[in-house]
Amino acid sequence: MQLLGHTFTDLDLLDLALTHASAGDARNNERLEFLGDAALDLAVAAELYAVRPSLSEGEMTVIKSLVVSRETLGRVARELGLDQQARFGPGLAGRSLPASVFANLFEAVLGAVLLDAGFEAARSAALATLRIPIERAIAEHSSMNPKQRLQHVAQARWATLPAYELVESHGSAHAKAFLMRARIGESAFPTAWGRTRKEAERWAAFEALLVLEAAAESERDKSA
Repeated sequence: MQLLGHTFTDLDLLDLALTHASAGDARNNERLEFLGDAALDLAVAAELYAVRPSLSEGEMTVIKSLVVSRETLGRVARELGLDQQARFGPGLAGRSLPASVFANLFEAVLGAVLLDAGFEAARSAALATLRIPIERAIAEHSSMNPKQRLQHVAQARWATLPAYELVESHGSAHAKAFLMRARIGESAFPTAWGRTRKEAERWAAFEALLVLEAAAESERDKSA
């Protein structure tokens, strides 16, 4: 049988991948989900590293988080028909389930591919089924303004949102200038001027991104 573009040799392994914990079986797909999650992260990260050499570590983190999000994986799982082949318990069968359930199902099947044929097969399956989401995530990131990019970086790395604080302002009501600073948690970044608060926030976000990308580059140099 074929799923995610992979023809399984071990059908028992595939059956296990499609068995949700709610089915009540002694064995379910949770351990395979763990493997699939790890394989998926590596496959997408390696692909971004290889095909987009201009992306910084922070940008790759943001794009990867968009690709492997519960929403994206859940949608792909349903498009592939995994929801129709999975075995759920009576309490879940026939109900409208959250995207996370189907995202976990996708990861479990990918974990089964890994055990059935190795990482290269799992990598190929992940990239073949997520090619469009990867391209969309790259395009979406490219169209983001600095504030959106900083927000995604902050959420991906620290599970929090950046804040912006007014440092000072000068001028009359019709010719004012604002000095803003971006802050993520306890970390404050360089200030930036703008003719409006929103413009100053955008430049402050840009300054923060420069600092974060420089720090990531330094870490890469140290580990090289």
